[in-house]
Amino acid sequence: MPRRLLQVLLPAAIGALVIALWYGVHTWLTEDMRFLLPAPGAVLAAFRDHGSELARATLNTTEGALLGFILAVAISFAFALGLSLSPLVRVSFYPYLMILQMTPVIVFAPILVLWVGAGIKSVVVITFLICFFPLVVNTTQGLISTDRNLVELFRMYRARRLQELWLLRVPSALPYFFTGLRIAATLAPIGALVGDYTAGSSAGNGGGLGFQTIIYSSRAQYPALFATAMVTCALGFVFVAVVVSLSWLVLRHWHDSYDRADG
Repeated sequence: MPRRLLQVLLPAAIGALVIALWYGVHTWLTEDMRFLLPAPGAVLAAFRDHGSELARATLNTTEGALLGFILAVAISFAFALGLSLSPLVRVSFYPYLMILQMTPVIVFAPILVLWVGAGIKSVVVITFLICFFPLVVNTTQGLISTDRNLVELFRMYRARRLQELWLLRVPSALPYFFTGLRIAATLAPIGALVGDYTAGSSAGNGGGLGFQTIIYSSRAQYPALFATAMVTCALGFVFVAVVVSLSWLVLRHWHDSYDRADG
């Protein structure tokens, strides 16, 4: 069997097995407990019945996740450049970065509501905070891990510091940067969902998927709750797929993590 066909059939078979197990567990549960795991058919019906609500909420969550993600990429890259220039700068700032990284972002939600108000602004800031740290840490590590032989070669030819940075260190750091980017892409929809759950607002139809989970849970609309969870998973998959595709386009011709013979 051709390998490419096998790569399609195996995931499809696993998906069918999961759905079969889902139906089996739902049937096995007693009548008064089946609300804990709605049948796949009930979840599909929830997509139909609440399609407009879910579509609007998905757009709102996507907006918050995308804005926070882009903001984190831009600021973290500039910050990493600054950290890579001097060991003293890194020593000065790294402890505080670690402290902020270990602080649960949900703690900041009430403060952000006071500072910028409930709604999309707070969602964007929370998403930014969640995405920022893996990006800045990985990018900084890449910038300071450049091959010393190449650095010495640049300096032997009297390359300016800016030339060394943009022509050597930044290209060498790209694999590290894309690793951080993949982590941030996974976290961005989660950050937007958490932000919407804790600091979101439905004013002007601005509620996202996190806000919809509150509504569906309070109304005991469990199939709709499962549908919301599936949409969130799909959103995360889209974010990661875009980043992986971009990484492949940038790195496939020269980095060892890709088989250049297949590229």
